[in-house]
Amino acid sequence: MKKRVIVFHRKLPAPELARLEAECAVTHFEQVNQANRTEFIAAIHQAHGMIGASVKLDDTMFAGATDLEAIATISVGYDNYDVAGLTRRGIVLTNTPDVLTESTADTIFSLVLATARRIVELAEFVKAGRWQRSIGEAQFGTDVHGKTLGILGLGRIGSAVARRGHLGFGMPILYHNRSRNLETEAQCAARYCSREELLRESDFICVVLPLTAETENSIGAAEFAQMKPGAFFINGSRGKIVDEPALIEALEKEQIRGAGLDVFVREPLPADSPLLRFPNVVALPHIGSATHETRYAMAQCAVTNLLDALAGRRPPDAVNPEARAW
Repeated sequence: MKKRVIVFHRKLPAPELARLEAECAVTHFEQVNQANRTEFIAAIHQAHGMIGASVKLDDTMFAGATDLEAIATISVGYDNYDVAGLTRRGIVLTNTPDVLTESTADTIFSLVLATARRIVELAEFVKAGRWQRSIGEAQFGTDVHGKTLGILGLGRIGSAVARRGHLGFGMPILYHNRSRNLETEAQCAARYCSREELLRESDFICVVLPLTAETENSIGAAEFAQMKPGAFFINGSRGKIVDEPALIEALEKEQIRGAGLDVFVREPLPADSPLLRFPNVVALPHIGSATHETRYAMAQCAVTNLLDALAGRRPPDAVNPEARAW
């Protein structure tokens, strides 16, 4: 029996690549760029399955992919795909929603601590040889314990952030979500409230939302104006949810005390970004799930999803299961 053809465009751990190669003929692209875009699209048109991440794929790229049955993205977010277009073409899309929850929540809460206690700024202070006497008020930070944590988006990751804040640091939890999360309310004494109340009352505002047409640019000048002057803004979801010029203006006007950011509108963040001028901004290179253990688990999950779909089994993490009759 002829092997199914797989295209993948991200490095896979050797054991997971071996799992694919045992059942499929694999075409590998180290990266996808303008130079090899035509070749990449041609490969998609010959493939039965596809696996990868971090590449924007529009619906026109799949116009000739008549044999393509399934795509596995090695990520929880799937805003790089036109899900409606894939569904219309009968192509099932899968993601990896569970395996990165805890490591991403760790990253987000590390930004809470780093901004409040000025960890990056003061580490650089020491490395620059400026620590020459006992520190004074100019180097003081802000307590985290007991402060109010506001979470926009209380799904898996948002709930994990709430557990860290409430159980570990005694933080009252406010949240706003499309629907009530009764389990996390019970675990963390989390209180559902309006978006306006959350912005107004929280000491730390954490954005843990998917990027959709509704959430894109949903945090802008009006939202920053509602925050406390002493509030910290934390974004560990998607950069395009935030109006970046509005965030820069809020920092310049000291409308907020600081920001912890793992995601940006443009990635990698340009070296001349105004955000890098602020000592009270902690900027990370999108490391939410970037641990050895979690990235391996994500790859393993994605390979399992893809092989299940190609075998006619409904994968556990199908984004659009309605694309196929299982």
